[in-house]
Amino acid sequence: MTGTGRTFKGGATRRLLLFGAAFMVTTSAQADAAADRRLLEAAAAGDRARVAAALKAGAAVDARDSRRQTPLLLAVAGNRIEVALDLIAAGADINAVADKSQLRTLDAGAEQEMIARIDAAKAEGNTLGGIAEVVCDGVPVGLGSHISWARKIDGRLAAAIMSIPAVKAVEIGLGVEAARRQGSDVHDEIDSDDRNVKAGRVRRRTNRAGGMEGGITNGEQIVVRAAMKPISTLMRPLGTIEMKTREPAQAVAERSDVTAVPAMGVIAESMTAFIVAQAFLEKFGGDSLGETRRNYEGYLSSLRERKGR
Repeated sequence: MTGTGRTFKGGATRRLLLFGAAFMVTTSAQADAAADRRLLEAAAAGDRARVAAALKAGAAVDARDSRRQTPLLLAVAGNRIEVALDLIAAGADINAVADKSQLRTLDAGAEQEMIARIDAAKAEGNTLGGIAEVVCDGVPVGLGSHISWARKIDGRLAAAIMSIPAVKAVEIGLGVEAARRQGSDVHDEIDSDDRNVKAGRVRRRTNRAGGMEGGITNGEQIVVRAAMKPISTLMRPLGTIEMKTREPAQAVAERSDVTAVPAMGVIAESMTAFIVAQAFLEKFGGDSLGETRRNYEGYLSSLRERKGR
């Protein structure tokens, strides 16, 4: 499962992460307990309509039952993939679920297939690559730049992720898939939503852009994927040459992991956090966290009060 509902090629491993910087302001309102119960029951049953209704009624997206299970945990345990995606889009804490997985995936069924493929590759003396996905929630509209190539936040994120060893490709939102579709199936339609202040009091019906448009954040979740090649040190060495004699030779067999994709995902999360934090400080500045917070809250107030253009 991924944040866009797509499947990965290669099948090595998949990962979803969520992070929120400490200076992001979140609501302190307490959801109605009855709505929380309805959300938990709907998530366990895989009922998307009831999940949407419960969230609209004020249920907390990370509500917990008597066993400390969240709606997302219940949806994943029941392999309710569409419901899980809906909850993630609503801001559910992905890490709480990912931490329970050996491969930090939210798809329990796919995890067993991944483990089987990893074990098979190990038995063959081979290695596997894969794709890690980072989801960053709580980012306000307006970070980055639409006029400077060096400050475009999508470009900075792509460069940061590509700097990770063995990463060979980066996708944002739909990524390469966007090139295969018509414009009407790529661009995100917009609705008015006065409650969604951090996005400028609007909400996009989809998030195909991956939270960035024209080099700046649009208030939706940032979704970035990193594709990692298989580890190059194989227990079944490939052909090479002896550099002194230029004669054919076999590469040296060294100790090697089968895949490093779950570990790479942790690095990708950190690189994303650095870039978003840099862009946040560039916009809101300040010599202390308190000053930065005041600047940010003032910006939100201006978005809340803005009329027309």
